[in-house]
Amino acid sequence: MGVIFSIFKLLAGVGLFMFAMYLIEESLKNLSGRNFKLFLKKIAKNNIGAAFGGAVVTAVLQSSSMVSMMVLAFVGAGIFTMKNAMAIILGANLGTTLDSWIVATLGFKMDIEVIAYPAIFAGGILLLTMSRRNSIKYFSFFLLGFGLLFIGLTFMKEAMEVHVQYFDFAKYESMPLIFFLLVGFGITLLVQSSSVTMALTLSALHFGAIDFLFAAAVVLGSETGTTVKIMLSALDGNAAKKRVVLGNIIFNVIITIFAFAFLGSIVFFITDTLHITDPLICLVTFSTFINLAGVLLFIPVLGPFTKLLSRFFKQNNGLAASFIGQAKIEEPESALDLFQREAEYFLYYSMEFNRAMLGMEKGPLPLTPQFVELVESKGYHKKSIEEQYEFIKQMQGEIQSFYLRLRTNLATKQYAILNQYIASVRSAMHSVKCLHDIESNIGNLFKSTHNLKYNLLTQSKSQTSILYNKLFLGMQERGDFDHLQLIQVYHTIYDAYTGLMNTFYKEAQAEPLSDIDMTVLTNFNRELYGSHISLLVAVKDFILDETEAALFNELVQYKI
Repeated sequence: MGVIFSIFKLLAGVGLFMFAMYLIEESLKNLSGRNFKLFLKKIAKNNIGAAFGGAVVTAVLQSSSMVSMMVLAFVGAGIFTMKNAMAIILGANLGTTLDSWIVATLGFKMDIEVIAYPAIFAGGILLLTMSRRNSIKYFSFFLLGFGLLFIGLTFMKEAMEVHVQYFDFAKYESMPLIFFLLVGFGITLLVQSSSVTMALTLSALHFGAIDFLFAAAVVLGSETGTTVKIMLSALDGNAAKKRVVLGNIIFNVIITIFAFAFLGSIVFFITDTLHITDPLICLVTFSTFINLAGVLLFIPVLGPFTKLLSRFFKQNNGLAASFIGQAKIEEPESALDLFQREAEYFLYYSMEFNRAMLGMEKGPLPLTPQFVELVESKGYHKKSIEEQYEFIKQMQGEIQSFYLRLRTNLATKQYAILNQYIASVRSAMHSVKCLHDIESNIGNLFKSTHNLKYNLLTQSKSQTSILYNKLFLGMQERGDFDHLQLIQVYHTIYDAYTGLMNTFYKEAQAEPLSDIDMTVLTNFNRELYGSHISLLVAVKDFILDETEAALFNELVQYKI
């Protein structure tokens, strides 16, 4: 009866531990999720910073899976490149070892009731009395989770102590090491948490049910087992997300194979070279060492590694839009974020198309690596001008369709923001259409041997390049760009338009043009002006808040 009871107690301990981890994850995600997202975006400038950031965020959130899924969402939204994402995930694997250190020290070295009981009491009181405030509610979840984590660990320890008395674990030591590696993989696959596997292994190690060498093999297996959860989350994602998941699997498999091949040597290094005698500390040191080695080995080769990954999972879903296809209407905040990203990239596509229409080379705009990667995945530059135009029209249609579905699920403030984004898309489309409609006029200017016509085109291209760089800068610095700066851009557009017209009329008197040429030049300048203004309005609606946008409209509407 005692054995059966201990089995149930072990299972209860696992269940409590998993529930506690869930409470801690949910609480920290809701308390600090946005801040951590902003932190990740800020530090993901280089591989080392991204890896460090991934480790820090995971250490705080206590879940490498949650960080990895957050990163996948960023990849799917085009915020991170594959290289950024892989570096963060490498760091996340290292950061999750902090949880093991906490369990190995506090959980086994201290009287955990002193920690757990007050935490559960405080969490319960706060939840019952002050849960109307979200911050208090999620803080109470954290306290409850923190306390239940150690209660679950206590259950596992007590159950394992009983099992050691009734079972002869020594007979399993004759099993090959790979058996223990597969056990670690299987447990992690079942419970979807390497932290649970580590807690169970620490309990078994603490009571002598397993030696350090075999415990290390179990932990090593759990490193690969944890990738399955992330893999499942990306099954319905875009190609970029699938590539990151594939990269994570390859990374974990390579590290597992490498560490398993030298397992005996690594164990000897920890016990005999570092002279660590406590088996629990030995195990968490082993876990930390393996993940740190993975970071050091992979960071230098992330560039070629991600290039290799880019060959897999070509994007072929038939959609022009890249992000809203992953959005769920039931999650309006996330859906609005993806809509914003889609609108932003629609503006980029519009600028690229207009530049191509004017025969401008690709270089000057400082396009983000994420956008370049996305354009390549869509095969955009391999399309003809007409195909590119149809692509942009299709993209607008998909955005418009999603807008109609999303608008019914938003609060008033979110709805106002959504309307600005859709207005931005419509204006950008109008900018594209202005130049597409005068394709023949532009072709005429390109082929012309008349100096006035050709010089007008050349001057227009130069002005457009300057303008687009300003607008692009405004989009990149959207928090620091106000309505007054955009009004200055407007005056630049207007002055360029009137200046070209004055130059045109003045030089046309000295060098007479045919009636057709006069019409071509007039149409070109008018439609180019319309295209520039429409693009300016698109950027205005995208980067300014409702108040700033209203101020802009009030000051320049008489000229538009």
